[in-house]
Amino acid sequence: MSARLSSTRHGFTLIEMMVTVAIVGVLASIAVPFAEVFAQRGKEQELRQALREIRTALDAYKKTVGEGRTLGVRTESGYPASLQVLVDGVEDASNPAKKKRIYFLRRIPRDPFFTDPTRTAEESWGKRSYESSPDAPQEGADVFDVYTRASGTGLNGIPYSRW
Repeated sequence: MSARLSSTRHGFTLIEMMVTVAIVGVLASIAVPFAEVFAQRGKEQELRQALREIRTALDAYKKTVGEGRTLGVRTESGYPASLQVLVDGVEDASNPAKKKRIYFLRRIPRDPFFTDPTRTAEESWGKRSYESSPDAPQEGADVFDVYTRASGTGLNGIPYSRW
């Protein structure tokens, strides 16, 4: 009985390694743009939600003032003097003896595109007063609307400042 020597290969050849690296490179070049779009879509969704939350609170505040349910200082337009008023709440005129307050927001959402972490959430937003035009928003005695200060255009083709 003679022992046969078999030639078995261990490991990969240089060509196999190069093909593998090329395939991984092609897959990575396809995946990176998708990851960037996915991240941008997430920020845009956050922005939409934050804008909706603040604008709904501003409208609720205006409605409450219009119904005469608030006590204290009011602006001429009926909108709050700052976003912080929405968090701090206003005294309920329908029940002044119990000192109840009406709250519109638990907290001010932060603009997801605002990059300075040292600024407050309220400072992250651009604010438009009731008297300013929509094309050239300016701050004033009240907060009628908010907008992002982010430059650029969303995936939907509309500039962020117009959202």
